[in-house]
Amino acid sequence: MNADPAAQLRLLDLQALDAQVDQLRHQRNNPAEAAEIKDLLGKRVDVDGRLRDQRIVVDDLAAAQAKADADVEQVKARRTRDRERMDSGAVGDPKALERMQHELESLERRIATLEDEELEVMEQLEEAQSALAELTSAIEDIDARLGALTTSRDEKVAALDAEISSVSAGRGDIAGAIPDDLLALYEKLRASKGGIGVGALRARQCGGCQLTLDAGELAEIRATPADTVLRHEECQRILVRTAESGL
Repeated sequence: MNADPAAQLRLLDLQALDAQVDQLRHQRNNPAEAAEIKDLLGKRVDVDGRLRDQRIVVDDLAAAQAKADADVEQVKARRTRDRERMDSGAVGDPKALERMQHELESLERRIATLEDEELEVMEQLEEAQSALAELTSAIEDIDARLGALTTSRDEKVAALDAEISSVSAGRGDIAGAIPDDLLALYEKLRASKGGIGVGALRARQCGGCQLTLDAGELAEIRATPADTVLRHEECQRILVRTAESGL
């Protein structure tokens, strides 16, 4: 393949522009915030699951406390009725009064037991509610951090998109000065060689793979017409001669 040396040099300009765009796209697709966002999203899933479980615990304990309260009130109401009957004189039979007195004593013991159980449930509920509040706060903190990171990421992505657009705007003019066959070869090599399809020969070194050419290769290049498109034998990239080639 042959191409005007000036067109070959323009290929280096195109490579520089494409490399800059590739770097900007890499930054855009791999923002600094991405790793922390991923980590926080994982933590949020874990905390959210624990939060749902804790809500169930709180609801169950609240129901248990309501039942315990109702049980205590029911027994207290029965105690009040028995006392009122005894105090009113409605029960005149001594044996019946004795039985009621024993029943009142039993009710007092039952109330004491139920109030102990009620207190225990209340303490458990307070602990559960405290744990629920901590998990709720943790979720809020995670969401706040995620919001800040997402905003920062989106702002950077928008700025990079604008820069990519600005840099890419000049590609058409550069590519237009390069013959179609040479441009097609460059694009093919760039796709298969990690984004680098051409390298400048500077100080006897290939700018594509950074290997130094030996004396035999340099002698062969010296004997090759300037409009011949060179390929580096080692990396197969296009090799463009420059004033700093050391030939």
